[in-house]
Amino acid sequence: MLFYFSATGNTKHVAEKIKEPQEEMISIEEACKAESYAYTVRDGRFGILSPTYAWGLPSIVYAFLEKLKLQYETKPYSFYVGTFGTTTGAASSIADSLLKEKGLALDAKFDIRMPDTWTVIFDLSNAEKVKNSLKQAEEEITELKASLSGKKKGKEMDFTVPEFVGRVAKKIYDGKIRKTKNLSVSDACIGCTLCAKKCPVQAIEMQNKKPVWVKEDCTMCLGCLHRCPKYAIYYGDGKATNAHGQYTYQKYAGEKSM
Repeated sequence: MLFYFSATGNTKHVAEKIKEPQEEMISIEEACKAESYAYTVRDGRFGILSPTYAWGLPSIVYAFLEKLKLQYETKPYSFYVGTFGTTTGAASSIADSLLKEKGLALDAKFDIRMPDTWTVIFDLSNAEKVKNSLKQAEEEITELKASLSGKKKGKEMDFTVPEFVGRVAKKIYDGKIRKTKNLSVSDACIGCTLCAKKCPVQAIEMQNKKPVWVKEDCTMCLGCLHRCPKYAIYYGDGKATNAHGQYTYQKYAGEKSM
C-alpha cells in the first residue's frame, strides 16, 4: 500500500514506477479531501512518498500522518521515499516519529533527487539541465525498485539533517513560508480556473474570474504557479519565480498535463 503526495508530478511518478501489480496507491491529497484516514494494510508493505518542503514534510503530509489510523495482521515492510532537489532534511525522521506514535516504525528510508520546484530559489529555466536531472532520477528509481523488492532495510539517504533542525524549519515554514499572503495574481490572468481546481488544500476560489486565496495558509506547493498558462501567479514580487521557469513532471516527460 503506497501513500503519496505530489504537487507537480515528481513523487507521483516515483510511486507509479515502484508500484507492484495490484498494489493500492492512495493520493494523500484525495484522502484529506475525503477525510479518509483509516486503512487496512493487506499487501504486506506500507510506503509513504513525499516531496521535501523546508527540510521537512509538506503540511498536508504532516497532517495526514498525524490522523492516519492503520490496521494490519502482521507488521508490513514499511518505508519512506523522499523526493528532493538539494536535501531531504529531516523529513524521513519526522515521518518515522509520527508513525512510531502509532506503533509502526519505518524499516527503510530512501530518497530520489529530482528537479526542485521551489523556484523562489531554484532555477529550472534550463530545459536541458532539467531533462538530464530526470534522466538521472530514472536510474535512481530503478535502483529503488530493486531495493524495495528485496525489502532492504536501513537508511539509504544522502544530505539529511537531524530531526530537531527540521522541527525548527517547520516553525519557519508554518509561520512565514506557507502564508498565502505571499501569493498574488497579475492582470495577465485569463480566469482559466486551473489554479483553483488543482490546489491540493482548496485554498483558492475564483471570484470575478480571478483567483483569490481564501485561506491564511496553504501547503505552498507552488502547483498553481507552475501550471498557470500565463505565468500570472507570483510568489513575493515574482522576480525570482518569473526568471526561474515553470515545471511539472508531465511537461518534461511529454505526458498529458495533470
